[in-house]
Amino acid sequence: MVAEVRLREVVDDDLPVFFEHWNDPEANRMAAFTAADPSDRTAFEARWARLRGDSSVTNRTIEVDAQVAGTISSWDNDGTREITYWLGREHWGKGVATAAVARFAELEPVRPLYGVAAKDNAASIRVLQKCGFVPVGESKGYANARGEEIDEIILALQT
Repeated sequence: MVAEVRLREVVDDDLPVFFEHWNDPEANRMAAFTAADPSDRTAFEARWARLRGDSSVTNRTIEVDAQVAGTISSWDNDGTREITYWLGREHWGKGVATAAVARFAELEPVRPLYGVAAKDNAASIRVLQKCGFVPVGESKGYANARGEEIDEIILALQT
């Protein structure tokens, strides 16, 4: 596990780092469900202004050793509460996502809390399962990053 993973409120200075992460082609391919055009800075800023202005959305910056490593959020999605996270690639495979999801699950009181991942995104599925999420279903969704409909797995944290 990483020495120091911390969640804190999102501040304006975090957004350039988030945008850099958002533009990583490999991360987009793995995440699959991304913006239609991740390089559109105006759309990115409008999205973050909307998310930060919506009191029903919980946003946190993930820090590792006092450096911005990514973001984690929850929101209401068709009557369910869903979690999402995004890490800069330099933080992959180091336990950062698992630590962040575990800490965020302590902040987010709604249960069940759902996580959805591309079915071939083994790393994200493994992170959610390590944090107590269990598979509860499958579906298909259009993945902008892949330009096609793909299989996705739905996981839920019940307690």
